[in-house]
Amino acid sequence: MQWQDEGYLLFKSNYSENSIIIESFTLNHGKYSGIVYGGSSSKNKKLFQIGNKISLNWKSKNENRTGYFNVELIEPISPKYFDNKKKISCILSAITILKILLPERQINKKIYQSYENLLNNLNNENWITSYIYWELLLIKELGFDINLNNIININSQKSSIKINNKYFKIPSLFYDKKINKIKKSEIKEALIFNKNILIENFIQPNQLRFPVSRNFLENYYS
Repeated sequence: MQWQDEGYLLFKSNYSENSIIIESFTLNHGKYSGIVYGGSSSKNKKLFQIGNKISLNWKSKNENRTGYFNVELIEPISPKYFDNKKKISCILSAITILKILLPERQINKKIYQSYENLLNNLNNENWITSYIYWELLLIKELGFDINLNNIININSQKSSIKINNKYFKIPSLFYDKKINKIKKSEIKEALIFNKNILIENFIQPNQLRFPVSRNFLENYYS
């Protein structure tokens, strides 16, 4: 078995003295793991930075067995933002969420393209809102569609939505289209809303650990 594809590096771990195992999110094959011989060498250190866009050639004697990758760098991602802790936390948060929530070997080009759009929007002034809406799209594509039109008015001051028999306050960012300059408090409110949905529907049911980088990102808006 053999295929070639592009993707983003989600995770790496040591496999042997000179080799590593990587997980990548690919365009045409979904999330895939494989061994990279010689991947731990100092020569390849920059190639295997988490978040990098890479070209992958996967080979295996059997489709159901762990294969091995030949990897080339397409584009370094994180080094562009080493001087911006918020954006680094954003990238690491998105990468970690993809790693823990994406099913193995299941193709989802919409999620892949939405992640690329997120990266392309990181240089925009309101890049954090792109991240917030990216999380909502990911939640929808993973099977939990939040119908924000189904708003339950608990009182005249607050709008909430009922999910899993719990009420969650809908952030003003999602329904107040008149917002021009977004406040830090409004960003944090939206991040907390998304976090609650992720925890309720994916993290807790599957006994996963919520990404530390995602908490860091939220804390920047305290």
